Amino acid sequence: MHDIRAIRDNPAAFDAVMSRRGLDAVSSEILSLDEARRAAIHAAETAQADQNKASKQVGAAKAGGDEAEFERLRALVAEKKAEVAEMQDRAKALDAQLTDLLMRLPNRLHDDVPDGADEADNAEIRRWGEPRAFDFQPKEHYQLACVQDGLDFETAAKLSGARFAVMSGAVARLHRALAQFMLDTHTTENGLTETWTPVLVREEMMLGTGQLPKFGDDSYQTTNGWWLVPTAEVTLTNIVNGLVVEESYLPRRYVAHTQCFRSEAGSAGKDTAGMLRQHQFEKVEMVSITHPDRSMEEHARMTRCAEDILERLGLPYRTVVLCSGDIGFGAIKTHDIEVWLPGQNTYREISSVSVCGDFQARRMNARFKPAGGGKPEFVHTLNGSGLAVGRCLIAVLENGQTEDGGVVLPQVLAPWLGGKTRITPEGTLA
Repeated sequence: MHDIRAIRDNPAAFDAVMSRRGLDAVSSEILSLDEARRAAIHAAETAQADQNKASKQVGAAKAGGDEAEFERLRALVAEKKAEVAEMQDRAKALDAQLTDLLMRLPNRLHDDVPDGADEADNAEIRRWGEPRAFDFQPKEHYQLACVQDGLDFETAAKLSGARFAVMSGAVARLHRALAQFMLDTHTTENGLTETWTPVLVREEMMLGTGQLPKFGDDSYQTTNGWWLVPTAEVTLTNIVNGLVVEESYLPRRYVAHTQCFRSEAGSAGKDTAGMLRQHQFEKVEMVSITHPDRSMEEHARMTRCAEDILERLGLPYRTVVLCSGDIGFGAIKTHDIEVWLPGQNTYREISSVSVCGDFQARRMNARFKPAGGGKPEFVHTLNGSGLAVGRCLIAVLENGQTEDGGVVLPQVLAPWLGGKTRITPEGTLA
């Protein structure tokens, strides 16, 4: 969320920031609501002062036997009391409108985020690895012989509908091994704290990280008001919701492996084959809570943590910085890491690593006390996939496929697969 004081002080600068997001002259509506809210607060305070003054005079009029003045003052007290209640209600309603408007506005952008309309304007930063040259036509993951029994979309559709999968046998074991490999690498080598969190959260938590109020259609809500998390970003970031921590507490680096749930609203017709875009999937999510002076440095560190997983798996990838027209709602800067999928002959996103500045912290009221003294300041928050487990499974299957329909697995996964290094065309680990 944005600082209303900063908007008051320099509305032109705020409008310039929002124009990079494709929003024009948004400050006028914000300031109009803010002015009306402040006027209602002032009117309530003035009426309250008049009420208090008249209340003190009532007793004196009664004691002096001035019945007419007593009745006039008593009527004035009642009038001012009603006016106070009316103005307080008006101020409260205007404050709710203003908060809702500010909650629906996206974050500002970092200066080095390129301008652009969509993903075609994203800027590539680097590439790693050379896509494998196949001496046969590579297939997509769901077409491989070895997954025909282990990756069952028909049964999933019977159970739950479209965009679900049932995994079994070697495929399920490989999926689990990938998540464990990621967790163990991040915790033992990258300094992240493994964390287990709920997948059902209160509405305030979704508000805190920016999924609500604007993107409610993208997630699932239960009949009793809980929300299913679209990512562990929600729970991990909200660990500091409402807290004022010591500066020495920072940075905090968390990692969690969770189920994630997304309605995929607006994605009708996209990636309907296979398991690239699912309603239920798993991610290993990284979240950092940092000092404002360290957040951009932390962004680079987190990006490397995600890239390193792909390098250890031997999966070619490229890293891009998202342009103004493609970046997410809450981010000031985002690196997308895209893994090579030979079955599609293209790179596809497998991780987004975003720095959010104080945008989420303001929504959560998450602050720290500077070590040198002074008023508490808002922390900075970051999040990133480390990685999306299902998409990593796809990449391993497609990049390691053999002509007979089997898969050669990354050697680094052998300890999590009982020493096995391939999936046979028949779908067994060997």
